Amino acid sequence: MLELVTPDGETTGSAEKLSAHAFPGTLHRAFSVFLLAPDGRLLLQRRALTKYHWAGVWSNSCCGHPHPGEDPAEAAARRTAEELGVRPDGLRPAGTVLYRYGDEASGLVEHEYNHLFVGALTGTPAPDPAEVHETALVDAAGLADLRARAPFSAWFPAVLDAALPEIRRTAPGGW
Repeated sequence: MLELVTPDGETTGSAEKLSAHAFPGTLHRAFSVFLLAPDGRLLLQRRALTKYHWAGVWSNSCCGHPHPGEDPAEAAARRTAEELGVRPDGLRPAGTVLYRYGDEASGLVEHEYNHLFVGALTGTPAPDPAEVHETALVDAAGLADLRARAPFSAWFPAVLDAALPEIRRTAPGGW
């Protein structure tokens, strides 16, 4: 179940995940996590090839949806541990962003009020293969190179741009 919200982030109810993502998309709460290694590189994930939407595309470290009534920061930490096998350290809010993107391959829609978080990567990721196909640690130049040659999630530019000020505060020099 997902938490439905207004454009201001006020809860209006809940809906089953697939129905909220069905065209034209129902606005719901989400989160995106950006984890930085001690050397300042950003952890990216390539979504599993078997995902029912946005399969095989690169995106931020972790993204997902809080359960109805669940604190977005707690959901972000929980889901990061589930997907990547590591708990983020010092997860900090980095703003919110509202977007709507359709996935032509599946016909599903991401219409999200997305809470952004930046934190430290501690430990070595051990991704759940049902969720994550592969991971990469990149600096700003490496990210630009990867974006030039591989598909990324439609929401990645929006969430990266919104989180960049907090990323720069956390890992200055190159971001």
